[in-house]
Amino acid sequence: MSEDWSQQEVEIIVEDYLAMLALELQNYDYNKAERNRELQKLLPARSRGSIEFKHQNISAAMIELGYPYVDGYKPRSNYQGLLQEAVERRVYAQPELTTAVAELIQQPVVNPARFADILTIQVEPPTPTKKKEALYEKRLGSRVTLKRNFLEQEARNQSLGLAGEDLVLKFEHERLWRAGHRNLAERIDHVSNKGDGHGFDILSFETDGRERLVEVKTTRFGALTPFFASKNEVEVSDERSAEYHVYRLFDFSRNPRLFLLNGSMRSTCSLEAIQFRAMPGTIDD
Repeated sequence: MSEDWSQQEVEIIVEDYLAMLALELQNYDYNKAERNRELQKLLPARSRGSIEFKHQNISAAMIELGYPYVDGYKPRSNYQGLLQEAVERRVYAQPELTTAVAELIQQPVVNPARFADILTIQVEPPTPTKKKEALYEKRLGSRVTLKRNFLEQEARNQSLGLAGEDLVLKFEHERLWRAGHRNLAERIDHVSNKGDGHGFDILSFETDGRERLVEVKTTRFGALTPFFASKNEVEVSDERSAEYHVYRLFDFSRNPRLFLLNGSMRSTCSLEAIQFRAMPGTIDD
């Protein structure tokens, strides 16, 4: 049988995926393995692994639409155009899903409860899809219609950003304090409170006294949710790559964890231009 999925197969799996996402947004428990087994009955030509891989394709399609994805299904790109069309059509035909996402990103930010050990929130960064490539693949295919980019809206949520920075300040203080460098811990500076021109949020330190520049990016959603960086942040990460760290906080509302990306964002991420400044009356050569 051809690897390409039929229209009917695609419609069935997209419907199941969106049902899982709706449950997740409402903090309802469900069993992914059981849902996969049920799908195998509806899709007898598809294996457990094939279904899981297609769920990962749908995660990538959801991100392209500016929506969160189902946690645990790592986004995988380069999928059928048929899949993108089905995801786009079904998402926009479910206003209750759009409402649930909109309400979630607008909810007041509640700071996480105290941790028994705050340093345990650090996890390993996601493994790049291919060696020597960045974390996110770019899909090959037609353009999508973005009605509302919820991921970008969430990234502009100042209260969420400040809550994430506050948690990272505590994390950095504990990291240095526990390493026996209390003097350095007391010198940590929340520089973004003084203005946005620094290109990073927190000035911290290595245990040998060298500066550690910390840019905090916080999301309520999964670890592979794209984040947004300013031109200045990217340039500073280039100029001071040895000292620059992105602290990616994810699943902030339920179970906050973070991973670190050290170096220039051009080497740790796949950067995609989403906005241009146009100068009327001038033409590029």
